[in-house]
Amino acid sequence: MNLRELVEAWRKIILLATKPSREDYMTSLKLSLLGLALVGGISFVIRILFYTFLFPPPAG
Repeated sequence: MNLRELVEAWRKIILLATKPSREDYMTSLKLSLLGLALVGGISFVIRILFYTFLFPPPAG
């Protein structure tokens, strides 16, 4: 693929691209935030389990 074909392909993509509606944008935002919260929650639980069972605080 030479430079001319690459630029032509990019031009076609830009001409076909449209701005998402507010509803589509909000749905994408909610799904992204849900995924972020889910991964963060799993990470938090793993960290708590790690520090509880592998490195418990010294008994005093």
